[in-house]
Amino acid sequence: MNGKLYLVPTPIGNLSDMTFRAVDVLKKVNLILAEDTRVSKKLLNHFEIETRMEAFHEHNQSEKLPKVIALLKKTDLALISDAGSPGISDPGYELVKACITTGIEVVPLPGPTAFVPALTASGLPSNAFTFLGFLPKKKAAREQILSEYSKSRMTLIFYESPYRILETLEELLTILGNRNICIAREISKKFESFYYLNLEDALSSLRDERVAGEIVLVVGGVEKDSEIWDTDKVKQALQKEVETGQSLSSAAKSVASMSGWKKSVIYEMGLEKDSN
Repeated sequence: MNGKLYLVPTPIGNLSDMTFRAVDVLKKVNLILAEDTRVSKKLLNHFEIETRMEAFHEHNQSEKLPKVIALLKKTDLALISDAGSPGISDPGYELVKACITTGIEVVPLPGPTAFVPALTASGLPSNAFTFLGFLPKKKAAREQILSEYSKSRMTLIFYESPYRILETLEELLTILGNRNICIAREISKKFESFYYLNLEDALSSLRDERVAGEIVLVVGGVEKDSEIWDTDKVKQALQKEVETGQSLSSAAKSVASMSGWKKSVIYEMGLEKDSN
């Protein structure tokens, strides 16, 4: 008989969010795989869980995977992350995939995760949404992903660092246009807060106010009756913006925020006009 792999969510801030079932499972399994044992040790001590832990994270998972699967063929293990549900923007996917392939049962426990409370408190449509986690670090890769969803009517959800939030908001405004958003920070912690505004206002506010803590960014989708401009309208608007004295780059950014078109496409349109 194979053992089972339990995916156990842990609190993202408030320790009271830990469920009775989660504590019980962590006490009963023979080994806990933790993203960072130093972080998880504090949690285990708080709930008087004495089960042995081993580190299992993105830097060692390839090396440790065969050993973990071999253990799971004999006994029950639990996987936890530093905070939230394992496998959501942290290691876990490869292990779960290996378990399914090997015929080992995976038991996911419900529990804390940051993007669900951010979505439900955002005031934005929650019947259909896309969770995109952390955007890539490379600018070109970020722009490609955002462009793919620029015409989606679904609410978009991102995780973001306070150090990159301004850059991300600028790219969202340029590629998606001026959408309504909710910035949720420090969910379930002492300084939990929600900001309800649009992308332009968010950029204006955050240039003067540093946002600290972990951030979930919820962005409204394209509204049903939103107009996507045709080519002639985009060209006319671009010409008008340039005639006010703006650079081509700045004018393309302004038109992108109004038209539903990508800034890069509008910029290329302007270069073509200048070369003719």
